[in-house]
Amino acid sequence: MPFAATIQLCTYNRAHLLPRVLEACFEQDVPAERYEVVLVNDGSTDRTAEVIEALQRRATCSFTAITQANAGLARGRNAGIAASRGERIVFIDDDVLPMPNFVGEHLRAAERDRDLVVRGAVIEVESFDHLPPPIWSLRNYSANWFWTSNVSVSRRKLDEVGWFDETFSEYGWEDIELGLRLRAAGTRAVFNRRAVAFHYKPKSAGAVDPDALARQKRAQARTARILGRKHPGWRVALATGDNPFQRSLHRAARALRLTNAANDAYFDELDRADSALPH
Repeated sequence: MPFAATIQLCTYNRAHLLPRVLEACFEQDVPAERYEVVLVNDGSTDRTAEVIEALQRRATCSFTAITQANAGLARGRNAGIAASRGERIVFIDDDVLPMPNFVGEHLRAAERDRDLVVRGAVIEVESFDHLPPPIWSLRNYSANWFWTSNVSVSRRKLDEVGWFDETFSEYGWEDIELGLRLRAAGTRAVFNRRAVAFHYKPKSAGAVDPDALARQKRAQARTARILGRKHPGWRVALATGDNPFQRSLHRAARALRLTNAANDAYFDELDRADSALPH
């Protein structure tokens, strides 16, 4: 492999964020010859193609951009892995801003064992223009073991356990599923709080499209069922909410009007999947 690391990300209709994200990827502390950036444009319909063309001229490290018809994250991630030439693949999302020491910290954390999963620190922010100090605290804790907002793994280990499962063609759970296979293969993970990335989470309650959010939640419920079939057990049942206790709790909260439309859409889709099963 000619590079120590690959930053791999997929994008869909995030032309307004992509310049900041990619420029941060280009401005890493490690020498440019040690890493690359591989971007997959998953059928964006906004100005993403123009943004990528402009950024290709400004890239200060190796930068590969792939365009595919919209097919979802699993297929997009796999297209990115196939084009990657790094010994370690560092996954981020198109709304994640890595700090300059980001790649270096992922590499440093895996110096003694290159097959480790390295989980970086994710700090949620409402704007990329007003960033807090890049200091992780328990307030930013996530229980996700393999979360592609900020995680890396060796290409060798990915090849061993298999890449992303393209059965997950809709929104949700494709990274969790790969993480479960990595854990089952005995892969160890470490958390490096110095590998910081800021995750863009604006307050946009008034601008949210409720129909789009409901569609996303229904898709997430359908992929939750796929995950449960592939990995039956308490860990997945709790993560997805697809268990009698959480379903009953949701029904009770809904009766008291304590839920929201998004959660209702999610659990309604789980119920719909149950009713479709043969009796």
